[in-house]
Amino acid sequence: MSDRRPLMPKATAVWLVENTGLSFDQIAEFCGLHPLEVKGIADGDVAQGIKGLDPVTSGQLTRDEIERAEKDHGHKLKLAESKVELPAAQQTRKGPRYTPVSRRHDRPNAVLWLMRNHAELKDSQIMRLVGTTKPTIIQIRDRTHWNSANLTPQDPVTLGLCSQIDLDAEVKKAARRLERERKESEKGQEKAGTLLSTEETTTAPSTATAAILAPKEQEAQPEETPEEEQRRVLEKLKGMSSEKKDEAEDE
Repeated sequence: MSDRRPLMPKATAVWLVENTGLSFDQIAEFCGLHPLEVKGIADGDVAQGIKGLDPVTSGQLTRDEIERAEKDHGHKLKLAESKVELPAAQQTRKGPRYTPVSRRHDRPNAVLWLMRNHAELKDSQIMRLVGTTKPTIIQIRDRTHWNSANLTPQDPVTLGLCSQIDLDAEVKKAARRLERERKESEKGQEKAGTLLSTEETTTAPSTATAAILAPKEQEAQPEETPEEEQRRVLEKLKGMSSEKKDEAEDE
């Protein structure tokens, strides 16, 4: 289907059904309707009471185009070129909300109200709602604003600086952001794990730890002198000779 549509498409479809031999598909294609809807118009079930609009008189179709489509039901009607060039619709520019001059002195009071009643709002959201600037918000928060002593919290909706719908939308957006951040922090804590309990960290060292420490304790013992080593060897030899003597006596 073409993006261009005739003015008052249902009224145009009524006229084409009543005054031409076009097929339902051709009329539906031209007017942007469903073929069953065009059939309902022909049966009188749809568009009752709607007066037909002649597309030829309004300059949307030519008589030659209609005759060509009547002869060939596979031909698609083409909207005639308009003799008047309409300007393109201007897109709204995103940015701070415009505030009338008579209300601009109330913006600091509205900012203070939002900070106290909706602390979850970001500075950018307050800027959109009230139409103020970030330095002004920082000054009000830090109490360095030139009129900080005389500021009183006032609802921006009551002041006419924003609508209740816009305020509710920003509050819901902030709530979703906080919920998302909370879930992400919980996931991060689960990945990091939990600390060991006091009982686990204060239990006695295991046998493996004692075995590892044992050699160090042995190494800490002082080395024996040559006299002590000689005495130990002599005592060992005496013991061995006495054992052989006892074995000989037994035999």
